Amino acid sequence: MPASSSNSFASSHSAGSITDVAGIEVGHFSDTRRPTGCTVIMARDGAVGGVDVRGAAPGTRETDLLAPGNLVQQVHAVMLAGGSAWGLAAAEGAMRWMEERGIGMDVRFGTLPIVPAAVLFDLPMGDARIRPDAAAGYAACEAASTAPPAEGNVGAGSGALVGKLFGVHRAMKGGIGTASVKVGGVTVGALIAVNPLGDVIDHNTGQPVAGARTEDGKSLLDTRRALLRGDSPKPLLAGTNTTIGVIATDAVLTKVQANRLAMVAHDGLARSINPVHTMSDGDTLFALATGRVTLEGNAPGMTVLSTMAAEAVAIATLRAVQAARAVTVGELHIPCAADMAATRG
Repeated sequence: MPASSSNSFASSHSAGSITDVAGIEVGHFSDTRRPTGCTVIMARDGAVGGVDVRGAAPGTRETDLLAPGNLVQQVHAVMLAGGSAWGLAAAEGAMRWMEERGIGMDVRFGTLPIVPAAVLFDLPMGDARIRPDAAAGYAACEAASTAPPAEGNVGAGSGALVGKLFGVHRAMKGGIGTASVKVGGVTVGALIAVNPLGDVIDHNTGQPVAGARTEDGKSLLDTRRALLRGDSPKPLLAGTNTTIGVIATDAVLTKVQANRLAMVAHDGLARSINPVHTMSDGDTLFALATGRVTLEGNAPGMTVLSTMAAEAVAIATLRAVQAARAVTVGELHIPCAADMAATRG
């Protein structure tokens, strides 16, 4: 497979990253033939898993087993990928890599890694026949480490776009971002691949920072206000967007609690993307609890953990577009948030 792209940057210490959570590793694979790729979030020793799907057009794998009433209690990795449904093949590569190293669930006849996955639609970016496959997923695992993962145009965020409601030609570059929050000795981290139909909002100011642009391409349209004043969006194929990600914590959680954490983490998307959870998005968030921190007494409860999760998701979503860089694919030029900020400056 081609080497990983360098069009990304490492997480800043102040924002933290999902790898601040004990037991979590992250690896990216970025395809150099076109902007696409995949990202693995690995818990070698297993983690209690949950998931919540809010978009109407998801592309997922192994989400049913995460339901609280179903048998499997732990997962060993989550794969996030571009390539639409074809990109789900990247999880097969992760399974092979982990099986070779004895990571997984003992099923008597072998060691079975449990690897749920979700994909986003990045097919407008170059040759759509190029998409993450099993070899890409394997390469992402080879690259996995506890170091702060790169952000921006890398891994599952390589081909991500934001603000496509008025046409791809007026969109801006999305990407992948990460953040962490620590309270009372417990850490919650998030890693989000940002490819929404709507705009990305700075949740601290309420102002759009990336999304649909005006007809001349020189400034942000503000999709929410455009829709409310009656501007007509372009016809869209279902599922051609989607924001996907993982929330991880070192707290001890049950499967019910992990699913609840994934659910409330979508509040972070609602703060930082508008519109969100649309008929053309497949927004999906996973939760992983490694259980590495056991605290007595005043350990954060679910209310605090939920607040931490939503905050980490909102920060990671914003960082994804702040880290993104402009790309040109054929005749399509996609600017980034930094370009627009420079124009305003």
